Amino acid sequence: MKKIIAFGASSSKTSINKQLATYAANQFENATVEVLDLNDFEMPIYSVDKEKDNGIPQLAQDFYAKIGSADLNVISFAEHNGAYSTAFKNIFDWTSRINGKTFQEKPVLLLSTSPGPRGGSSVLEIAKNRFPFQGAVVKGSFSLPSFNDNFDAEKGITNEDLKNQLLEIISSIEL
Repeated sequence: MKKIIAFGASSSKTSINKQLATYAANQFENATVEVLDLNDFEMPIYSVDKEKDNGIPQLAQDFYAKIGSADLNVISFAEHNGAYSTAFKNIFDWTSRINGKTFQEKPVLLLSTSPGPRGGSSVLEIAKNRFPFQGAVVKGSFSLPSFNDNFDAEKGITNEDLKNQLLEIISSIEL
């Protein structure tokens, strides 16, 4: 049985990106899914001074180990001012100090969503371009626009065209 680590790159307790990542991860067959909450990895804001004085926090090491334990990582990005959320960026910065290849050559499915019609497409583009340099093997990407119009907590993606687009991407990824 393959292992999928999924998370929304947001610290919101009601994260729509966590909902999308969980939904997408659970569309894979013959896999166990572990959903991470970024609030469980809250650390001081990264600085070289803090690293020099205190080393790399155990939580960064734990997050790095979770990423490395997966056969596939499913990440859905919240877009804050066109980029990563501060919560994700801080975890990313700390974890990259363990290994610049943060994603350890693991397959990754990149997603994003937002309440608006662009669906977090700016942050998704940033991740698609940046993550290969950080050791991610990007297997696909998908943006869900207008989350509240196209997603239901019980049914998942309700727009059939968008649902089929995501399922096609998922079916192309071998675990």
